[in-house]
Amino acid sequence: MEFSIKEVGNHRDDYAALLASRSACLILGMFEDEPLETVTKMIDRASAGLLSRLVKTGEASGKRDTHVLLHEVAEMGAARVLIVGLGKKGEFNERAWVDRVRYTLVSAESTHANNALWLLPVPNARDVIWSVRMAVQVARAHCYQFIARHPGLKSRAPAPKPVLSKVVFAVPVKQKKLISDALTQGVAIANGMDLTRDLANLPANICTPSYLADRARELARKYSLKIEVLEQKQMAALKMGALLAVTQGSVQPPKLIVLKYQGGPARQAPIVLVGKGITFDSGGISLKPGEGMDEMKFDMCGAASVLGTLLAAVEMKLPQNIVVVVPTCENMPSGAAVKPGDVVVSMSGQTIEVLNTDAEGRLILCDALTYVERFKPSVVIDVATLTGACVIALGNINSGLYARDDALAAELLNASKQSLDGAWRMPLDEAYQDQLKSNFADMANIGGRPAGSVTAACFLERYTRQYNWAHLDIAGTAWKSGTAKGATARPVPLLTQFLLQRG
Repeated sequence: MEFSIKEVGNHRDDYAALLASRSACLILGMFEDEPLETVTKMIDRASAGLLSRLVKTGEASGKRDTHVLLHEVAEMGAARVLIVGLGKKGEFNERAWVDRVRYTLVSAESTHANNALWLLPVPNARDVIWSVRMAVQVARAHCYQFIARHPGLKSRAPAPKPVLSKVVFAVPVKQKKLISDALTQGVAIANGMDLTRDLANLPANICTPSYLADRARELARKYSLKIEVLEQKQMAALKMGALLAVTQGSVQPPKLIVLKYQGGPARQAPIVLVGKGITFDSGGISLKPGEGMDEMKFDMCGAASVLGTLLAAVEMKLPQNIVVVVPTCENMPSGAAVKPGDVVVSMSGQTIEVLNTDAEGRLILCDALTYVERFKPSVVIDVATLTGACVIALGNINSGLYARDDALAAELLNASKQSLDGAWRMPLDEAYQDQLKSNFADMANIGGRPAGSVTAACFLERYTRQYNWAHLDIAGTAWKSGTAKGATARPVPLLTQFLLQRG
């Protein structure tokens, strides 16, 4: 889907010129309590009062989930005019706006129009710059088709659904540069989200740790990034005993992927993003139930999201230095697998009693979080599908956010609100650390059922005291189950908004 902008002034003549522009479909909005405004009044006159008559009969009401389609209206350059109900004006908030964008896309596609001129509505308390950027993200997410992008996975690929190939947003005059930048940002973020979905949706027999490393190398070549991929021997030399314990039951070799983007001055301390990359999580010896285990291919969504965020940042040419670190391996049961009760030594020198081999994400992350100290980061954010407990606590609405520093937490929460990629701050009280006590090692890798997401974060916190750190538990938000099964690409919008705020 291609996007562009067309400026329009505030005078009647400007709108008349816009309405005379040729397109397959002109898209407008209508509020329930204010059905006819400037543009719709002009269309009503051009249609000899047809729109007013439809309002009187209730066929055009402005209510949510309704629309009216007019064909070949006199003096209109568009072959069709699609008027979408926006609901009540006072209730037109961001969430309602996103729903209207999705509904509009479905309605426009049903007309079989291949292009559209869209007078994009602006939700309450937002501006057109925000609206354009978000509209691009919503539109691209709507038209994403995994099988169309990976046709070899089905012997008979389904027929592609009709989509608009080109959308032109009509925007206010004198804001062209800012809105053009917003359009570029929206496309870049959408590209990052598509990469995240692609990687996460692939089956685990394709998306192995080696495959992730190869895709990272492709990114590095295409965008002139620095890359290093540490192999098992190098990790052993660094004494990454926690990460290597997780991988020892699998025949797939582990990788530690390090990608560097330098958009800022050489001396600028980098922002480091760490993504959990368990390409398949069977639970190891602490084997998961068989039902739903196929979804454990999504246990690398943290890795996929930080790679997608990096792609977006590079395409936006953000003036920052960013390092992405992905520890990646499989967690499999075998005669060589780590066992409950084993004690392993992490890269930091701290010892860990592995009470449950299904709490493996924190084991690979703790060594990665120790490794990133060498970059002298300004901030480190790790992203992981870490705990089922977070799903119980927050469902699939908000990601769990943990941070010691109130200012960093506030930055991330603001980014979540701006991007509509929700997060909720969770506690990190020192008292929770008591649940990780072990009789046989410095700590256990689980703290029992109470506050499971919190104790997992507390475990990671022990490895991050040399820098400012935050943790995002995305176990409930990274993918959907059921008939809509697939990756959501969260928290790419949140992370990219955080980077934009820092730019």
